[in-house]
Amino acid sequence: MKKYLAEMLGTMVLVLMGCGAAVSLGCTSNDPALASTVVGTSLAFGLAVVAMAYTIGGTSGCHINPAITLGCLLSGRISGKDAGMYMVFQTIGAIIGAAVLYIVTTTSGDAVVGTGANACQEGVSVMGGLVAEIVFTAIFVFVVLGTTDAKKGAGNYAGLAIGLSLVLVHLVCIRYTGTSVNPARSIGPALFQGGVALEQLWIFIVGPFVGAAIAAGMWKLVEEK
Repeated sequence: MKKYLAEMLGTMVLVLMGCGAAVSLGCTSNDPALASTVVGTSLAFGLAVVAMAYTIGGTSGCHINPAITLGCLLSGRISGKDAGMYMVFQTIGAIIGAAVLYIVTTTSGDAVVGTGANACQEGVSVMGGLVAEIVFTAIFVFVVLGTTDAKKGAGNYAGLAIGLSLVLVHLVCIRYTGTSVNPARSIGPALFQGGVALEQLWIFIVGPFVGAAIAAGMWKLVEEK
């Protein structure tokens, strides 16, 4: 049970810190002059992963992302039962994190607005958003599978490598979809923000899961046994 609770708490922190930064910095515009908000938000998500990796990694492996859990399941690193429970608790954690952010934003007047929910950005089609989520999730999960490999992985540096790769993915993808690559991260904020975020939520569930499956296949092609 402890590993499930660890996943819940880790995902809560990821959503609260990552989405919280997006809201606080105003990373909701396509204005090129606001490039600094993209950098700040990207760093927040990456740093949250690094912090949690070295906090709960020894307990649960610090997936804090259903897509990573699926990639590990397809790679034979986790049982079906644990994978299902991880995903449930990750989603619960994301909802708790989003709830806290919602309470903060709704009681702060007009200072900060929203929960950092995902949606296709201005000028990006639904298909474009779906493709982006598939591709960038595949890259991210591929890094996770490689750096955490028991024989050839990055060892104690895996958490840092994964966090930095998430920063990189956000830097590229935020202006397309707001960057999810994590179904739980999208579900929590969308439930509170509603509107387009809820209408397009399927993109941020289907895309990351398809990307994770692709990543597992990619890793099997290059994995040294």
